[in-house]
Amino acid sequence: MVFRLIDGRFLTALATAGFMLAVTGCQSGGSGSFLSPTPKDPKQVAADEGKILASELLAYCPNVTLRDGTAFFNSYAKGGQDDPAKLVHQSAITDVTRSCTRADGTMTIKVGVAGKVVVGPAGGAGAITMPIRVAVTRGEEVLYSELHKNAVQVTDPATATQWVFTVPNITIPNPTARDIVIYVGYDEGPAKKPAKN
Repeated sequence: MVFRLIDGRFLTALATAGFMLAVTGCQSGGSGSFLSPTPKDPKQVAADEGKILASELLAYCPNVTLRDGTAFFNSYAKGGQDDPAKLVHQSAITDVTRSCTRADGTMTIKVGVAGKVVVGPAGGAGAITMPIRVAVTRGEEVLYSELHKNAVQVTDPATATQWVFTVPNITIPNPTARDIVIYVGYDEGPAKKPAKN
C-alpha cells in the first residue's frame, strides 16, 4: 500500500515535470532544446543592429505618400471660387500604389493612382481634366517631378465617376538606402500673380 502511494506520487511528479519541460520547449521558439541557445538568424542579427541587408535593399520599393491638402481638387465656375453653388466638380484621390523593377543600375517605378469625381451644382456630363503631380525625392533632393493631366469622362452627373491613372516609367538610380519617398497629389500649379494696376 505504501509502495503504491509512493509510486503514484512519483509518477505524478514525473508526468508534471515532463509536461513542464514540453511547455518550456514549445515556448522557446527555436528548433534547439531549451537547454541550448537557439542560433540567431543572420537577418535578425542585422535587424537588431539596425543594418539593412543587401537582399532587403533589393526587395525595397519606396512608399507612396499623399502630401497634406493634395488629396482633393475642387473646380468652380468662373468667378465662383469657394462658392458651393458654383462648384463644377470635386475629385478625390482614394488609393495609391506602386511597383518597382531593377535593371542596369536603375530602378523603374510604376505609380498607380485611383480616385473619384463628383459633379457639383454648376457641373454636368463631359470631360474633366485634373492636374496630378508625381514626385520622387531623396531627402531634399528631387529625383523626379512631373505634373500630369488626368482626363476623366463623366457620363452620369448623378453618380460618382471612378478613375485610375498610371505613370508607368519613372526611372531613378538604384537606391543605396531606404530613403526614397514617392509623393502623389493634385497640384494646381503656382498661384496666379495679382494683376497690376
